Amino acid sequence: MVRETSVTVNDFIYPLFVVDESGSVRREVGSMPGVYQLSIDELKREVDEVASLKIPAVILFGLPAAKDTMASGAYAEDGVVQKAVRAIKKAVPELLVLTDVCLCEYMSHGHCGIVDGSEILNDPSLELLTKTAVSHAAAGADIIAPSDMMDGRVAAIRDGLDAKGFSNTPILSYAAKYSSAMYGPFREAADSAPQFGDRRSYQMDSANRREAIKEVLQDLDEGADMVMVKPALPYLDIIRDVRELCNVPVAAYNVSGEYAMVKAAAGNGWIDERAAAMEILTSIKRAGANMILTYHAKDAARWLKE
Repeated sequence: MVRETSVTVNDFIYPLFVVDESGSVRREVGSMPGVYQLSIDELKREVDEVASLKIPAVILFGLPAAKDTMASGAYAEDGVVQKAVRAIKKAVPELLVLTDVCLCEYMSHGHCGIVDGSEILNDPSLELLTKTAVSHAAAGADIIAPSDMMDGRVAAIRDGLDAKGFSNTPILSYAAKYSSAMYGPFREAADSAPQFGDRRSYQMDSANRREAIKEVLQDLDEGADMVMVKPALPYLDIIRDVRELCNVPVAAYNVSGEYAMVKAAAGNGWIDERAAAMEILTSIKRAGANMILTYHAKDAARWLKE
């Protein structure tokens, strides 16, 4: 009765990795036990389970059959995410579908924008990101979630969506996305590691706090309907800052490295997995997050039912 913060299944968004491969593919990610790369056939079975657990939403990450220097698979009508959205909406129409909008999984070099030599070109990348967002909305995505951290991408995507008749499709911006050591397992899951350099030129410095406020305000000014802080656990102070700054919904991404650490420690018998995971999720909500993207979602949904 006196508990101030309660985590519920309604808080969760479950990340899913979809591969553009034929047949039934369910390939476990080595660094993320319990997380799988899924073909479309397996994805349908997965979302049935997600819906049965009353998890309200999923976010999709695509692994294309081929990559190139213009990320053409990201905005193709028959791209892996576009096919996945249509399959989910046919199988479980009530499930909310978010799509991650970025180019790294589709670029042969693994960066989030067009590359000239060793330079990431911000403005030319906006056109490709907009095309990707529009293609996701056309496929039936409920919410567009750009994660690339190119300057001006929210405004470009908002204009592109509106111009194509998707003015009611909201944008959840990865507004405060830090250049973090916590992304390693994700890069295995999404096959998205950069082939040279790193992403520090367009992701945030982990030492910066005021910059997060600047980034969030800029994205809200450009038309973001919701904002995200990523990662979650090392940036609880940023989640709190953002919550106090604005009145829009705030999401936080309990990222792959945070998940993998819990799994590894629990697998060695060093911590109680359930207790640790629920404590982490509670801390993220206590900090101010309305929505938590987490790989713990299915397990947590079961625990909450007990």
